[in-house]
Amino acid sequence: MTATPEAIDLARTAARAADDKFADDIVALDVSQHLALTDIFLIASAPTERQVHAVVDAVTDACLAAGVKPKRREGERENRWVLVDFGDIVLHVQHAEDREFYDLERLWKDCPAVDLQLPEHPEGRSEAAAAQDEAEQRPWWIPAEDDASSS
Repeated sequence: MTATPEAIDLARTAARAADDKFADDIVALDVSQHLALTDIFLIASAPTERQVHAVVDAVTDACLAAGVKPKRREGERENRWVLVDFGDIVLHVQHAEDREFYDLERLWKDCPAVDLQLPEHPEGRSEAAAAQDEAEQRPWWIPAEDDASSS
């Protein structure tokens, strides 16, 4: 048995939403041969807890728009590894350090990858996401270093 076309479509929708929020290393694994409860693990990482939260929210919104409600969410208090069960797919968004430590891809190495049809991105994208996240946390009344030097 392989992942259903519906599960693959939902994984692609979720992956696009994660990609739009600068998630790194987005991978989908067809776990349907090994698990009866779900077809696909969608795994992504982000450089900060805030970014992990943003990715999870974006994917949840995209799945809701596609008519799929999350059945269960775990890990939101710490935002280091958040798991969201959408039935056909299970989303894992991990802080980059946790992703390297737990290495889910190695644990599920026998499972085939699902082509998510995402665009290629240049190197250094995670640094750009971290810079964007940092900029969003700056209070609006304190000028950025570049702004202060130009006045």
